Amino acid sequence: MAGIPTIILLIIKEPYRLKRVITFLNPWQDATGDGWQVIQSLYAIGSGGLFGAGLGESKQKFLYIPEPHNDFIFSILGEELGFIGCTVVLILFAIFIWRGILIAMRAPDMFGSLVAIGITSLVAIQVVINVAVVTSSMPATGMPLPFFSYRRNSTVYIAL
Repeated sequence: MAGIPTIILLIIKEPYRLKRVITFLNPWQDATGDGWQVIQSLYAIGSGGLFGAGLGESKQKFLYIPEPHNDFIFSILGEELGFIGCTVVLILFAIFIWRGILIAMRAPDMFGSLVAIGITSLVAIQVVINVAVVTSSMPATGMPLPFFSYRRNSTVYIAL
C-alpha cells in the first residue's frame, strides 16, 4: 500500500507513461493513434476463433499490427492458431515453468537452485507480461514473448 503513491507519482511524472496508462484504460479513445496496436491485437485474437485461420493466414499482421513479429506475436498466434492453439502454447509454457521449479527444488546445492529459479522466473515473467499486454490486461510495455518473438533481446534475456 505504501508503494502505490510512488507508482502514481512515477506515472504522472513522465508524459509517455501517463499516455500508456490512459490508452490502456480506453484504447478506443484514440483508435487511430496510441490505441491502434492494442485494438488491432484484440481484433486478431478475436478473429482467430476456436481453431484459427491456419498458419501463415493471419490478416492483421499485414499493415494492421506494427512489427507483429516482436511484442504482439501472441495476437498473431491467436489469429492463426485460435483459442486451442493459444491454450496449447500457454500449457507448454506452464510445463516449462513447472519443470523449472522442480529442477530448482531438486538441485543439489543452493547455487543450482537459484540459477534454475532465476531462468524460470525470467521466462515466466516475460510470458505473463506479454500475454497481459496483448490481451489488453495491462498497459503496453514492449516485453517480447520468449521463444517466439523475433527480437534479439528475447534471446539475450533467456540466455542470461
